[in-house]
Order: sequence, then C-alpha cells, then structure tokens
Amino acid sequence: MGDRLTIALDAMGGDRAPDIVLRGADIARERYPDVRFLIFGDEAAISPHLAALPRLRERSEVRHTSDRITSDTKPSAALRTGRTSSMWLAVEAVRDGLAGSVVSAGNTGALMAISKFVLRTPKGVDRPAIAGMLPTSRGECAMLDLGANVECDTENLVQFAVMGALFSKVVLGIERPTVGLLNVGAEELKGNETLRGAAARLRADDLPMEFRGFIEGNDIPAGTVDVVVTDGFTGNVALKTAEGTAQLCAGFLKESFKSSVLAMAGYILARGALRKLRGRLDPRRYNGAVFLGLNGIVVKSHGGSDDFGFGNAVCVAIDMQRNGFMEGMRSEMERLYGGSGPQAAVAG
Repeated sequence: MGDRLTIALDAMGGDRAPDIVLRGADIARERYPDVRFLIFGDEAAISPHLAALPRLRERSEVRHTSDRITSDTKPSAALRTGRTSSMWLAVEAVRDGLAGSVVSAGNTGALMAISKFVLRTPKGVDRPAIAGMLPTSRGECAMLDLGANVECDTENLVQFAVMGALFSKVVLGIERPTVGLLNVGAEELKGNETLRGAAARLRADDLPMEFRGFIEGNDIPAGTVDVVVTDGFTGNVALKTAEGTAQLCAGFLKESFKSSVLAMAGYILARGALRKLRGRLDPRRYNGAVFLGLNGIVVKSHGGSDDFGFGNAVCVAIDMQRNGFMEGMRSEMERLYGGSGPQAAVAG
C-alpha cells in the first residue's frame, strides 16, 4: 500500500475511536475515491465498524496492535513505552514510505513527541509548529503556532514565518503570501524583545513572503494577512477564544429566535441565510491542524470531533499529498537556503 495516496490512520486516537475515525475516513473516501488507508489499532474493535462500511473496507488494510496512547499519557511516557501503539506505528508508516501522511485524533503532545522522534526535523528547523486554517472575511488564513511551543525565541518565530509562508504557497496556491506577527499593537515599538527581534529579521531578509509587520487580534478575522505567526501559548489562546466566541454567538442566535412567535417566524424566513452562515463558521470545516517542520505530513484532528470533522482532517492530508506538499517544501527550502534551512538565510 505504499502508493502516493495512502493515508495512515491512528484508529484508536480520539474520544470516540475507532467509530468516528472509520466513518470520517469513509467520508473522505467518498470525496477522493482513489485514496487508500492503512489502519492501525485493535482489530477486534475495528472490524465491526469496518464491516458496516464495505467500500472503505475495500480500500483499507488493518495492522493490528492492542496498544494505544491515551489522552492522559505524558509525551515522555509515550516515547518510552508507546513504540507498539497505534499512534507510533501509524507515524512509522510515513517514515518507512508505506503511507504519504498520517492522521490522528489522539493526544496532541504525544503525537508531536512521537512525530518529532520518528520523522525528525529538516536541517535548519529547530522546532515543529502546529498550523491551522481559520475563516476570515476574505476567505481563510493560516495561523501558527497553535500550541506546540509555549515559549519561543526570535529564531523560532522567524522559522515559523518561513514555514507558514511556504505552507500557504504550496497548499493554498498563494504565490507571495502576506505574513504578520501577532502582537499587542501594530506600532514597531510594541511587544517584547523577541517579537521586535523577529520583525527586524523578517524585514531585513529576502524571504518568500511579504512581511506586513505586527498585527493585532482583530486582524485575524479581518483577513489582514495570509499567515499569522505567534508563539504556541498565544496562538492556542487565540484559537480557543475564536472557537468559544463562535459557539457563544450561535447560542445567542438560537435563544433570540426562540424568544417569541414573531422571532420564530423570522427564523423561518432567514433559515437559508442562517444555514449558509452556520456552514461558513462550522469549526468542523477547519478541523485538521498540520505539524509543520517535519520530514513527513502529520495531521492532527480535534479529539472530540465527529465523523464530518475527522473526514475533513483526512482531506487536509489528502490535499497536501495531491498538491505535492513535501516535494514543494523540500524544493523551496533547497532553492531558498541551499539545504541549510532558515537559519542560514536569516543569519547575520
């Protein structure tokens, strides 16, 4: 199953595994009939669900293991004891060329630790970053880091900017992405020394992006830039705040339309527009964060996602493979840095 469109699945990762994992994979299979799956997990738990999805079963191969990484497993423990787990074996399938990417809804910290240990980082990349897509008034933007690196130095932020720009170019087709550093203000003197140092470096060097300087939180939904760069602490807080705000607004709308007979009649008249709005803001559409900065494609689904959301995460992995993400990333890194990575390009 080592063809280009084979996806390795950690079938035991997530709150409702393996049911949601398999049903999500079947949704992705409907969108991309040529994809194949290499499924890692407990065969006794997987088989009944797979039997109910005959078309997925025809495109899948199950690799049995009874070991799994749980939601409370510490990354250090996953590295010590998780080598026969479904998560570890799925990541190894990418390293060994049996699959082009891996998708897991399991423990984020463990997945990052295992992926970094098994796949390694390219020369010049100090730390992988978690990148995701967010809806904006102009379409979508990429944002990183979303939680992998709570503390970052100047070099980390510069590397995130370069990787984010290449991600936006290769996957979204934006020839010269605009990039901004998330800060407490747009003025050049705002922020800490790390942010100001990263901005100075990004302004000074010839990199594959248009650096727009500092941006604020409200610039994210406005779509001011194509790529938002920040440390993992700030990025995760911003992401969770955006998700919570969307849920709050949805709840307020629901309450408002139930408040009177006239409001209910208004709902009936506005139902089509509201359905369109709900689809535009549905977080499941944007499920599937990518671990950038590894020698392989790793996609992390939200652990509590349903089958539709997990299917979208699988589709992210498929799109990255079909668009030649790794080939494009290696080509761009080689062209820009001569194989020495971002550090050489921005040094000095």
